[in-house]
Amino acid sequence: MTELVVALDVSTIHEEESLLEHLKNTVNLYKIGLRLFTAHGKRAVDLVHRWGGKVFLDLKFHDAPDTVAHAVQEAQRLGVAAVSLHLSGGTDMLKAAAEIQPRPLLWGVALLPHLAEKDLRVLSPRPTAATLSKNLARLGWVNGMDGIICPGRDVAALRKALPHLDMRFICPGIHPAAGPMDGQKKAMTPGEAAALGINHIVVGRPITQDPNPLKAAQNILAEMGHAAAGALERP
Repeated sequence: MTELVVALDVSTIHEEESLLEHLKNTVNLYKIGLRLFTAHGKRAVDLVHRWGGKVFLDLKFHDAPDTVAHAVQEAQRLGVAAVSLHLSGGTDMLKAAAEIQPRPLLWGVALLPHLAEKDLRVLSPRPTAATLSKNLARLGWVNGMDGIICPGRDVAALRKALPHLDMRFICPGIHPAAGPMDGQKKAMTPGEAAALGINHIVVGRPITQDPNPLKAAQNILAEMGHAAAGALERP
């Protein structure tokens, strides 16, 4: 079953609390990223917990192994459900994070979707996004990551290349079919994501900037439910 994660990409506590009030009892997991966490830190996390939700802390840790391990420990103390790390941080960094117990779920970022070929050339003389994404996902899997963050369009290829039944995918940049794609090169709809069995989809502006965020979230959940049911019915 695909879970909806709402991205709280707002600047103020007032905006955050308004969204939490609208979405209570409908959405369970919220992303707090660099924007909101830099502005309000622990207060933003505590507010989600106060409204009965869970937090995916999306700060994309990428540093020396000890530094990242300590950051994961602090995230555990904050009570967050999951944190993100850059898989390009390498084996030692990923292992150090995974060895922390207890800890939040570790979700590894393969390649950011905005990266162009000129950016990839810095990482590899003959870059292909597909190869780099596959290699980073494999690195994350063998070093204890609990999930891979990647564009929805990459999931089918990664599943084929890395056929681990327990591998979970978290996909940002998901947009309802009726809305604009906001320039996302590899965007997909909630229905497409649910039909693929993607574990978590991250949706921001289509919900948070809608005049009725609750209705927008309910529409997305309904679209996913319909698509998942259709996928089950197909032989």
